[in-house]
Amino acid sequence: QVQLVESGGGLVQAGGSLRVSCAASGRTFSSYAMGWFRQGPGKEREFVAAINWSGGITSYADSVKGRFSISRDNAKNTVYLQMNSLRPEDTAVYYCAAPPNYEYHTANGPWGYWGQGTQVTVSS
Repeated sequence: QVQLVESGGGLVQAGGSLRVSCAASGRTFSSYAMGWFRQGPGKEREFVAAINWSGGITSYADSVKGRFSISRDNAKNTVYLQMNSLRPEDTAVYYCAAPPNYEYHTANGPWGYWGQGTQVTVSS
């Protein structure tokens, strides 16, 4: 069974940086794409970024492009989201996601597996 565990969330001032991590287990991590989503207060969950199995292909939501960077370490079964120039509107619970198949997915998925989320709060 696939398990995803996020960590690294916290409180940061606007303009600051934070890196969240997601440790995966339960299948061959290096064979699958990974993604990050977020859900802000009173908002629907939205796509943030995705990365293919090798790290050679990445995709970003327009709202984070140029500020956030997704990466992965297949030796550690971990995917990261480096967040720079954070804004109060980036405040959300950030979720790690994994697809049910070998295909590369972005916003529309499908994303079959989800972590429990990690809270990121950006103060103004």
